[in-house]
Amino acid sequence: MKKTLLAVIMLLPLAALAQSITGKITQTGNAVPYIEVIAVKDQKQQTAISDENGNYSLKLLENGNYTIRLIQDGIEISHKDIAINGPVKQDFFIEKKNEKQIEGVTLTARKKLIERKADRLVFNVSNSVASQGMDAVDALATTPLVKVDDNTGVSIVGKSGVAVMINDRILNLSDAELVTYLKSLRSENIEKIEVITAPPAKYEAQGNSGLINIVLKKNQNLGWSGSLTSSLQQQTYTGNSNSVTVNYQNEKLRSSLKLRQNKNEKHSYENYWIEGTDGLKSNDDRRDFGDGLGANLSLDYQLSKKSNVGFIYDFGFGHSNMDIRNTSNYFQNGIYTNTLLTDAEHRATGRQHTASAYYDLKFGKQDNKLSITGNYFSNTPETIIDFTTTESSGDRFVVKSPSMVDYKIYSGQADLTLPYQFAKTEAGVKFTNFDNNSSIFYQNLTNGQYITDPLKSNEFEYNEKNYAAYISFEKSFNEKWSAKAGLRYEYSVVNGNSLTSGQQTENSYGKFFPTAYISYKSNENHTFNLNYSKRINRPGFRAINPYRWYININSYFTGNPFLKPSINHNFELSYVYKGKLSASAYFQRTVEAFSQLATLKGENRVSTFENYYNQNSMGVSLNYSDTFFKKWEANYSANYSYMNTDVFATDALARKGNSYDFDFQNNISLNQSKTIQLILNYWFRLPSNSGNSYMKFAGNLTSGVKLNLMEKNLQLNIFVSDILKQGKSLGEIYYTTGTHSYNNYYDARRLTLSATYTFGNKKVKGMDRNVRFDEKNRAN
Repeated sequence: MKKTLLAVIMLLPLAALAQSITGKITQTGNAVPYIEVIAVKDQKQQTAISDENGNYSLKLLENGNYTIRLIQDGIEISHKDIAINGPVKQDFFIEKKNEKQIEGVTLTARKKLIERKADRLVFNVSNSVASQGMDAVDALATTPLVKVDDNTGVSIVGKSGVAVMINDRILNLSDAELVTYLKSLRSENIEKIEVITAPPAKYEAQGNSGLINIVLKKNQNLGWSGSLTSSLQQQTYTGNSNSVTVNYQNEKLRSSLKLRQNKNEKHSYENYWIEGTDGLKSNDDRRDFGDGLGANLSLDYQLSKKSNVGFIYDFGFGHSNMDIRNTSNYFQNGIYTNTLLTDAEHRATGRQHTASAYYDLKFGKQDNKLSITGNYFSNTPETIIDFTTTESSGDRFVVKSPSMVDYKIYSGQADLTLPYQFAKTEAGVKFTNFDNNSSIFYQNLTNGQYITDPLKSNEFEYNEKNYAAYISFEKSFNEKWSAKAGLRYEYSVVNGNSLTSGQQTENSYGKFFPTAYISYKSNENHTFNLNYSKRINRPGFRAINPYRWYININSYFTGNPFLKPSINHNFELSYVYKGKLSASAYFQRTVEAFSQLATLKGENRVSTFENYYNQNSMGVSLNYSDTFFKKWEANYSANYSYMNTDVFATDALARKGNSYDFDFQNNISLNQSKTIQLILNYWFRLPSNSGNSYMKFAGNLTSGVKLNLMEKNLQLNIFVSDILKQGKSLGEIYYTTGTHSYNNYYDARRLTLSATYTFGNKKVKGMDRNVRFDEKNRAN
């Protein structure tokens, strides 16, 4: 009897684990790998993933009635109720007719190209054939409301600027580093791109700009993966870029390493005329060339089922150089007075470090989440400008202008998410410290020695501290109505000190920034949204630094230490039809806006920043995306805006005006497997008015071919951009003292050849942790 009782006691643990479910998942006779199998009982669930042969095995803690759900790419494709009493074998057969049904559900719930949420428009890149086989920069160009241009960079319709994020982490590197980093990301690894035209309270209130959030696909399997990308660009000169990405994941550790390199060279020209009492004709013939190296390391370690820690580090190093020949002819009352011929060499070296560390903790029955993040950023560019200016009289001036800048940003934040039933609640606090110490010297060559001119030199110290707190609520009232509202408070303390001139500025201010969103979904085909947000646009470090950047001995750019931030009020009404047609109407009010102004007095031209206008702008944006004949994917957009500018405290002329731009993107598959695709894109802007400026026609016709080889492991692209050479920047700027005209071209016509090879386990998609570092863009 004792032996029997002992045997029963020893077998009890084994009996407790004896229940299980195993089987195979197939579709039309073929195994379906990497399907997530979830067993649910009494709100508890256990998970397994089918292997490469479609087999799965799931150990269960107890017998009972379970619901078995099959999940593929985040979508439930099948479910079945099963009574478990010991080992159970259950195969799943996904018939072809069910596959069509699944595709139908996907088109409704997930596979729509365009979705509208309360505070953002979502473009599902993974569902766009046209967006495959390219880098993140090209994928952005196919996104509704987003424009990518060689002259103006990345922008959002109706916004004066934009910040780019990867999984909510701001990537405001220098312009060259940002482009190189985005080119190291493959569109095959991008799940979606979110265009946030009115950022909610969770995000910094800084900037009259929208946010673009690139969401990468999440890890789905263990092991190694990676990609190699090489690109060659032929403009006037030849450039290249290369990147390597390696990902590794095991049960607790996720890691990703990206290495990047670029070398660029192009020929540009800038022509500038001032017609008035004092006149100027200036021409720059410029050669831009530089190189860069960078590395990005991401580590995430799971401490327990509900907590993890991580570290992200990015390093960038590069050179940004220019050789410029400037010819400036001066006039007074229409009579020629002098010519300055200047040859200048700009040599700049920059080093950037970005580090972020975080800790995430889920707690409570509802999986409340606490995230604590610390960020550090430093940028130390060093520049030497050597220029020689010769007057028409023959007088010659040799000048050296070295400068050193040290940007440092520290920030710490804590974010709390509470998914209450009455409303999803988010709250957080943040502290940020900015330091900017810079010096620039103007040195004349006199009797063989460089002598510093103290009146044209400057050393500047700047410190800014920002304190912020926010709270937001999001509520779904029913299947049709939902709303979101938030309030952010920011308090800033600013100190600026020009050591050379003795100018000191001190300022402190606190402001509330409310946001509100209402969404109405009448059915699966119609979604309406209305939102409001208040923003602040603080000037960047260079805009407030009073150092001078000289073009020649008489002309220079400078910052304004007394520049004040501007406030923006944004209203937007949007509509999405069947995930294909997106329409939005917006109104924006900007108070005490600032921009760069140029003045000419005699032969002295000074460009600086001023708060000089208030502005009302309104507009309408339309975007239509669809697939015709199963081979032709099209994305067409049209944008119209009207702007009314009220100028004060300057001689700039106030103007009213309209602007229009259009974008037509076409991707045509030339074979059934869609491995050969023809690209034909064309965007253009009609003559438009903005502020006190008039912009003439500009456009860009791009065409090329994309090839997918070796079971889509190898992608080859060949593109020709700006075929018609319409990517010029031409226009006029109006002042009471005269009209300023410009005609600039930045070598936009180019041939691009690129190849990407993907290796390893394709199910690994790299890191996906959300880290935000919103302030870095003000240092660039």
